[in-house]
Amino acid sequence: MKKIILMAVTVAAASATMNAQAAAVAVCAGAGTASPQVSASSSFIKTPFTPKCSANTHLMVDDQTTFYRVGAASVKGKNGFGGSTAGGAVSVNASCAVTGCAASDASAAATNATSV
Repeated sequence: MKKIILMAVTVAAASATMNAQAAAVAVCAGAGTASPQVSASSSFIKTPFTPKCSANTHLMVDDQTTFYRVGAASVKGKNGFGGSTAGGAVSVNASCAVTGCAASDASAAATNATSV
């Protein structure tokens, strides 16, 4: 019984740690300007770059040590899209509201993109 409880606590702690690391940040906020992506020793990106953003586009990224995932949605669009470098091809994450997509749709797509 003690082994089962110990295993459950370990799995719960690992799950909480993984969820805490998943934090998508805005790169394109619908205005056509982008935040630069800078390199760091603890991130997947090793060479700094600044993406080009189209107007009315939301782009969220999650730069981790072993993968880079993105989520995007258009203010005038119908779906949020996500993908990652961990074998996650770009695909539809979910449908947006009838009136168009918001930054939260892009964030959800980035968070739901494959990370393993």
